[in-house]
Amino acid sequence: MKKLIFALAVVVCCVFTAQSQSTYKSAIGLRLGYPAAISYKHFLNEKGAVEAFVGFRGYTWVRLINAGAMYQHHSPITSVEGLQWYVGGGAGVWLWTYNKDYNFGADYGNFNIGVMGCLGLDYKFADLPLNLSVDWVPTFIVGDAYYGGFGAGYGALSARYTLN
Repeated sequence: MKKLIFALAVVVCCVFTAQSQSTYKSAIGLRLGYPAAISYKHFLNEKGAVEAFVGFRGYTWVRLINAGAMYQHHSPITSVEGLQWYVGGGAGVWLWTYNKDYNFGADYGNFNIGVMGCLGLDYKFADLPLNLSVDWVPTFIVGDAYYGGFGAGYGALSARYTLN
């Protein structure tokens, strides 16, 4: 939660220190959350966008790869040019393994699927080909007891290069 509040503060600071251009068609960059991921966002129309991402997370005891996509419906915040809020949802898959040294002597892994919601802010700089967004992504992962269930702690700060 502290990371999400910090990310939101960064976006708000950026909003008040630069002018912006309100639209872009697509962007590619990093999604700095759990797990860290490569993100591609493409607007289908003025308000609707699809964000796809592939991420990896590695610890001493677990390795995780996930991929997902979310549809996001954007609405402008008219008091600040280039700032929009969005809401949406999507789905993802998680592939993970536990190291045998940390799991009672046996390697263990699984494949899970999940449903995600999203609520966030999106900002496009006017003078830079840069888009920043911050979001909260509550997720319900269906599957194994080791890596399944509801998680309210997902979200990210994203920084993307706008392509057009």
